[in-house]
Amino acid sequence: MPDTATPGVAPIALDAMGGDHAPDEIVAGAVQAVRQHGIPIVLVGSPRPVYEALSRHDATAEIPIVRAEEVLKMDEGALASLRRPRSSIAVACHLVRRGDASAVVSAGSTAGIVATGKLRLRSQQGVLRPAIAVALPTRPTPSVLLDAGANAEVKPEMLVQFAHLGSAYAETALDIEKPRVGLLTIGSEPEKGNKLVRRAHELLSAASGLDFAGNVEGHDLLTKVADVIVTDGFTGNVALKTIEGSVRYAFTELRETIEESRAARLGGLLQRRRLRELHRRLDPEEHGGAVLLGLNGTVVIAHGASRAQGVSAACVLAARMSRQGVVARIGERLTAAHRPHRLWRSSAPGTHGTDAPV
Repeated sequence: MPDTATPGVAPIALDAMGGDHAPDEIVAGAVQAVRQHGIPIVLVGSPRPVYEALSRHDATAEIPIVRAEEVLKMDEGALASLRRPRSSIAVACHLVRRGDASAVVSAGSTAGIVATGKLRLRSQQGVLRPAIAVALPTRPTPSVLLDAGANAEVKPEMLVQFAHLGSAYAETALDIEKPRVGLLTIGSEPEKGNKLVRRAHELLSAASGLDFAGNVEGHDLLTKVADVIVTDGFTGNVALKTIEGSVRYAFTELRETIEESRAARLGGLLQRRRLRELHRRLDPEEHGGAVLLGLNGTVVIAHGASRAQGVSAACVLAARMSRQGVVARIGERLTAAHRPHRLWRSSAPGTHGTDAPV
């Protein structure tokens, strides 16, 4: 078994009560992350059910529990974060803020996680709105889509910031040296789209520190035309769920087709290895979930229906992000993006040294 008590490494604070299958599958995922990947974990939640779940894996001595008095239910929205200040996700965020944990992982209510994260961890300096980033299974490297649901309504300047957040994530977590940024809209021409998108296109074209590749259409989301694709949270969430639904539909149809005849079953058997690899690459459980970027701490949002494998993958993602310093990289990027703008504004006559957010 890997050493899980690495000196000086803060554990991942895992919300044991969040998700459709909490706490059993969450605890099972924590055990998998500890034993298979050597990631230190602390489970946050109601001690009795969490301890009982750990006992079934003989892991009570391996993973500590931090008590949380309340739980954010899956159907509760953003306001619940104010009504339940001692929820498991709130306590997990507090551990990160205090330096007792390196990251938060939760499969709970997305709205609750976003609201609690903003309240407890606060936005990084200069960040107008944090955004949810999701890795799309493109080749040869994943593409990053954001915002995937944190902000239904945005301003053009926020889309430029999302481009910086996504680029920092792509550089550090995905090892993409110079990420190309695309803007999701209804046509490739600069004038296509609504007023928000057209203005965002102008700002992205002039933004420093970004490699803007132009507009991206819906059918290009999985074709790797850009490394980072920015949009508002409403559009991004619809696009993401459309992709997930299409993948499920395609595999259901493929499975039924393979089982229709003896020849088809034989062909499926011969292609079994490649089919399994394709399924693994497109399975959300393998990617660890979404990342809430722009806060003073690492927050990973696992799928609400995550089983043990998905929870473990989310912990692996959170540990990698924390180790690679994604939060610090975002801060550096935003500082660099603001600096030329400030210098230009301060040197212009009559501006009194004021500046606008990038």
